Amino acid sequence: MSQYQRLLLILNPAQRHSPALHHAAALAAASEAHLHVTALIPTLDILSLLEEEPREEARQTYFQDQRDWLEEEADKMRRRGLRVTTEMTWVDGMRERILEHVAQIKPDLLIKQVQHESLLKRAFFTPLDWQLLRKCPVPLYLVGAAGHALPRKVVAAVDPSSAFAQNSGLNDRIIRQALELALQCDAELHLVHAFEVPSLYLGDAGGGGFSLSQLSKELRRTQEISFAQLANLFGVPAGRRQFLLGHPVSALSEFALEHEVDVIVMGRSQHSDPFGLLGSTTEHILYQVQCSVLAV
Repeated sequence: MSQYQRLLLILNPAQRHSPALHHAAALAAASEAHLHVTALIPTLDILSLLEEEPREEARQTYFQDQRDWLEEEADKMRRRGLRVTTEMTWVDGMRERILEHVAQIKPDLLIKQVQHESLLKRAFFTPLDWQLLRKCPVPLYLVGAAGHALPRKVVAAVDPSSAFAQNSGLNDRIIRQALELALQCDAELHLVHAFEVPSLYLGDAGGGGFSLSQLSKELRRTQEISFAQLANLFGVPAGRRQFLLGHPVSALSEFALEHEVDVIVMGRSQHSDPFGLLGSTTEHILYQVQCSVLAV
């Protein structure tokens, strides 16, 4: 039986060319899951400039136009044999409404298009996708601008150096989620870890008779052993495990681009993780890769 029985897709109907709908349909077809599409329409502030009667008429016309489009798309999927239901509503607080739908529908996976925000805006406001990464209680599939709708290459990005990931079993959940997705889609599964010497160790470089070079080699060797043990535990072939060097965000981004990755499966921490980069890496990589990100 598929790990996905019920999928929830959140759409902004104003973005009709978003690939999220195609990705959700492909996953639903592969897993034979029920797909529920919720279209949330942000309040149109520009309508406030109109008088009350024409404002309401404009709202109704816009709403009906969006609903007709959504039902047309849903009918196309139904004719392909998919089980699809839809709903559409106006919304002010986007994050709260999305989380309400998750609590109500209890999906196995929440699917949403990545919403890019400028660096300036991020300096003052937490992006919606980051808020969902921190608060959403189910796995979150954030659809990027590139990659096949039905994944052909899935990458599980783990961090054996994180005590939080090891103690909580997060690394295991990342691999299992990636493995199930790859099996469901008949895709390749790769396991990667990006290694960078933590700055907290560099301050002690040269102490205790160790040079910076020796310390780096020892840390790298320890992480390579831990990574190999994790890969062996899940039977990942040697040719599909990559130990990358460099900052996690840049190393993973370069790997995804070079190897034409469709989905990176990563961890997200809803708790404090002072010794790892699990949460921040997943948040920032959304703005660096073109592929999709599945956050566990």
